[in-house]
Amino acid sequence: MMLLRVAVFAVAAFVLNFPWIATLITSFKSAGEIASNASLAIEAPTLENYLGILAISDRFDIVHYIGNSLAAAGLGAVLSVVLAFPAAYAIVRHGVGEKWLLPIVTNLRAIPLIIFSIPIYLMYQQLSLLDTRIGLGLILCLVNLPLVLVLIVNSLRELPIEIEEAARVDGAGTAATLLRIVLPMSLPVLASSLILAFIYAWNEFLFGLMLTTQRAVPMTVGASFFFSASGGGVNWGIAAGVMIVSTLPPLIISLLAYRYVGRSLTRGAVKG
Repeated sequence: MMLLRVAVFAVAAFVLNFPWIATLITSFKSAGEIASNASLAIEAPTLENYLGILAISDRFDIVHYIGNSLAAAGLGAVLSVVLAFPAAYAIVRHGVGEKWLLPIVTNLRAIPLIIFSIPIYLMYQQLSLLDTRIGLGLILCLVNLPLVLVLIVNSLRELPIEIEEAARVDGAGTAATLLRIVLPMSLPVLASSLILAFIYAWNEFLFGLMLTTQRAVPMTVGASFFFSASGGGVNWGIAAGVMIVSTLPPLIISLLAYRYVGRSLTRGAVKG
């Protein structure tokens, strides 16, 4: 039975990750082998595609793109958690907007983001936020805010209110209760929300494409430039290498934190 479970898990993992695996294998093939060998086997592994990424850094600076994504995704993730935490507490403990604010915010996330593209672009143009890391970070915050708010609301509902009531009896105000009592107990779900928000912000493509042109281009948009980096059609080897590099930060974070995130989201913040 155990062997069957392992086999099923292995097959499912391979099928779900097949695009990434195929891209990884392609990144280690030469241009000639890519054209002649479409299988997952590598006849002569090479690092020329990754070296090629560095060779064209004068036209397509991958380090700059990664830096933009780290800054914008980090800003968006942190801001979404900072804004969602007190809002979630007000919703759960004081009923502020529980019947209208929470449904509106969550339903907005279900609407295609392209609907907001034109007004956001015009607003950013007026505020001189186009092609800036701050501007991209702010919009990534708004994109992730509904998800983070729902996660924190669901977690706060599981916290024992008796601890907060005891703190109020001792004279603690709302701010003190929130910061000294609720915040420490909510650290697991806040960390989980921060990680998920960063991953989703890193993978955002639409607003990165619309709101940046050169200085703040994120990795998701910059990676698409490498499809024509050779100047003579698509260099699939370099393109595959860039795609793999672009997935490394969220992939590493996911692998390091998946147990912690899963436990926090399923058990809430009480047990940490």
